[in-house]
Amino acid sequence: MKRMSIDFETVISGFAVLGMILAIVGTWPLAEELSTLRWPGLVLVYGAGGLPAAWSGMSALWRDHVLDIDLLMVVAAAAAAAVGAPFEGAVLLTLFSVSTTLEHQALGRARRAVEALMALRPETAFRKNEDGTVEEVPAAELAVGDVVVLRPGARVPSDGVILHGRGGIDEANITGESMPVSKEPGQQVFEATVNLDGILDVTVTRTVGDSTIARMIQLVTEAQEAKAPSERFSAWFGQRYTVGVLLSATFAFAAFYWLGRDWEQSLYKAATLLVAASPCAIVISVPAAILSALSAAARGGVLFKGGGALETLAAVDTFAFDKTGTLTNGRAAVTFVVALDGEEDRFLSLLAGLEAHSEHHVAAAIRREAVANGIEPTKVVDVSSRPSAGIIGYDVFGPLWAGNAHLAAEMGATIDNPAFQKLADSAQTVVYLGRGATILGAVSVADEARASSAPALAALRASGVSRIVMMTGDRRPVALRIGAELGLAPDEVHAEMLPHDKVRQVGELARDGKVAFVGDGVNDAAALARADVGIAMGAAGSDVALQAADVALLSEDMKKLADAHRLARRTAAIIRQNLVVAIGAMLVLVTGGLFFDLPLPLAVIGHEGGTVLVVLNGLRLLSDRIRSGDGAAPVHRQSDPPAPASNALRGRATSPAAP
Repeated sequence: MKRMSIDFETVISGFAVLGMILAIVGTWPLAEELSTLRWPGLVLVYGAGGLPAAWSGMSALWRDHVLDIDLLMVVAAAAAAAVGAPFEGAVLLTLFSVSTTLEHQALGRARRAVEALMALRPETAFRKNEDGTVEEVPAAELAVGDVVVLRPGARVPSDGVILHGRGGIDEANITGESMPVSKEPGQQVFEATVNLDGILDVTVTRTVGDSTIARMIQLVTEAQEAKAPSERFSAWFGQRYTVGVLLSATFAFAAFYWLGRDWEQSLYKAATLLVAASPCAIVISVPAAILSALSAAARGGVLFKGGGALETLAAVDTFAFDKTGTLTNGRAAVTFVVALDGEEDRFLSLLAGLEAHSEHHVAAAIRREAVANGIEPTKVVDVSSRPSAGIIGYDVFGPLWAGNAHLAAEMGATIDNPAFQKLADSAQTVVYLGRGATILGAVSVADEARASSAPALAALRASGVSRIVMMTGDRRPVALRIGAELGLAPDEVHAEMLPHDKVRQVGELARDGKVAFVGDGVNDAAALARADVGIAMGAAGSDVALQAADVALLSEDMKKLADAHRLARRTAAIIRQNLVVAIGAMLVLVTGGLFFDLPLPLAVIGHEGGTVLVVLNGLRLLSDRIRSGDGAAPVHRQSDPPAPASNALRGRATSPAAP
């Protein structure tokens, strides 16, 4: 509410309290010899508590043409002094000064909760030079491509990829997960996370200024500055209501005077009403809760793009999920290979060469299968992707394509070959490889549901979510298998969907209420944008994911989604509580001021006490359990070996895909 720094406010409120103590001592009937302290104390209170507030209020009125609540308090105190009640006015200024300082310190705590991550960033790093020597350098000097050495217990100095070594990484600072994550060469590590064991060589992929921590702080700061709809309304209402309070107090003075009270009594009553009806608690009740929730969520690995996303998520009653990489691990394994010419190694080489240009989870499974069998991928160039269909490229013999039945039909290829019957009958993903209209073969790939998905969906249903659906471009048998594992009914599973089908389906769901779409943040961008709330899963380290959605879950633990939804609803409940308390207290005080002889000090205590109460109630969200790992569902991590797929369909005498 005030625009002065917290330190300055602390000083002036301290002087106001000191003045109030002197005034009380000077007024105390049992200490008449100290009565000379009364007036110096009152002057100190009016100077320390009144002049800065008057300056702030007049500045707001002059600069922004806004009638600030500070000005109302100064007018009320001045009115009390004018009618011979300077002590009551001093009580008002003292409590207003102290409560305003407490508000700013409390809200500053909410804002600083995320920025505390800055203190976790290491100041130095051990950089490995080209000659193999290691030197300690400031972390800020690291450049992309530098190799740093991480010893056990060391914090990662900047985002990077493990070059050599294996070990456990504590990522609680980033993702909010309490359990360490096992990392191996090729996997990402994030700034400020802790290397628990092993010695790792890490190649820097982002400078300190562009790291995940830096982007988290930037996004949360922007989110806190972006006003939620309820915040904008409370600010809009507060400005107009403040003008109404001032006019009403003026009218009340005239009315009491007309009814026969003298001007001192009328002015005293008007000053009491001015304090009783001031909207401080109403205006602060919403941002106190929103800021606390945003900070708690960020510390728990959930980034909201503003209070608007938080409020909308609380109102969501339908959740739509992408399947691969969202509800499933995205750690698929090849289970069956059919090469129509019998050259399975050559077939896998072509397929792996094409899929080497794709970031899709199925493509990763195919590449792992080739590596596990010592097969070198064929060189493929000019590769382009077809969302929810497949990928197209060229080798030395001409065009190649790999994808699902939609892409095969688009290429004019026929997939009704009896050799593919086992694949077609299985409830697994099938990828066809072809050259033009000629089919070369196919593979089946199995993915498993995340261990945390079923408990998370159950928690969402228990919280009152009326509808949960799964959308995928995969075949219906595959989708039904995963859906059954997650407790989804067949009519809640939508398969063989292209991107525009998902957008259309989200639009249809939105007719009946608020819809959240949950995806990996890279694919399904259109569906994320179409939903009332777009939620990206596993967004840590991904620029695209952090920018594509309204909410970013930095970890791959689906339990975080249920926690975020619960936090959003709890925030909405606390906002309602705050508004009820603020409006209720104001009505009681106004009634007492109008129809009873409510003393001004009692109105001051009720007004300031209500303001502090709603702030403290909002701050309860800072300790929300989203920040802890208690009760979190077990997570099947990327670095864990995949659950073994059914070997009954496996058509190669090879080892399973490498984990």
